[in-house]
Amino acid sequence: MTSFPIQTDIRNHLLRTLCAADFDRLRAHLVRCSFEQGAVLESPGESVAAVHFPEPGMLSLVAHAVDGTSAEAGIIGPEGMTGLVLLNGVDASPHTILVQVPCRTLLIEAGPFRQALDASCTLREHLLRYAQVFSVQLAQGALCNAQFTIEQRLARWLLMCHDRADREDLPLTHELLSQLLGVRRAGVTTGLRVLELSGALKTRRGGISIRDRAVLRTIAGASYGVPEAEYARILGGS
Repeated sequence: MTSFPIQTDIRNHLLRTLCAADFDRLRAHLVRCSFEQGAVLESPGESVAAVHFPEPGMLSLVAHAVDGTSAEAGIIGPEGMTGLVLLNGVDASPHTILVQVPCRTLLIEAGPFRQALDASCTLREHLLRYAQVFSVQLAQGALCNAQFTIEQRLARWLLMCHDRADREDLPLTHELLSQLLGVRRAGVTTGLRVLELSGALKTRRGGISIRDRAVLRTIAGASYGVPEAEYARILGGS
């Protein structure tokens, strides 16, 4: 983990849209850090040590079953934050949060974060609006897993990743996508082949390049758009 000095060009929407007084409550405690793919920011059952406000890149919230089965449940990027359990007065969750696309985050330790929340109702309300939007994303993910094809789910996930990563070339393997979506690798390979033949993307060893977002959007259909519209309604464009 590498620390950076705080700069004025904040690239996290939640922080950018705080009122000046609330941002000042956090400013002195924020540290800009850099994380590579695979870095674990929260672990199941462990107290949340810090809250991260990502800049362009992508984090995954991974849910676990008692038998060790796991799958991605949600995505966090520069529109959001980690540590939502702290907003509800809870110290830990059964989930993992890890880095999928390398990024920098603005980190604040849990103690100063709680103090800032206690000192400002407007700060808590602003962050709870994001928590509401994130809950919509989780619910929409459950709907998509139940009602949409693998190709549609892949297109939706890649669109969401593209929204957050600020890059066309995504470091995502077939094996990783299989784990994240909770489907067999063969299904992912077949689905990606369909998307590639459509011209939406290009696969390569160790990564995927987005070629035509409009085609990807068409394939995703109704699986994509509800959480995005809710975010714009509640928090403004990211």
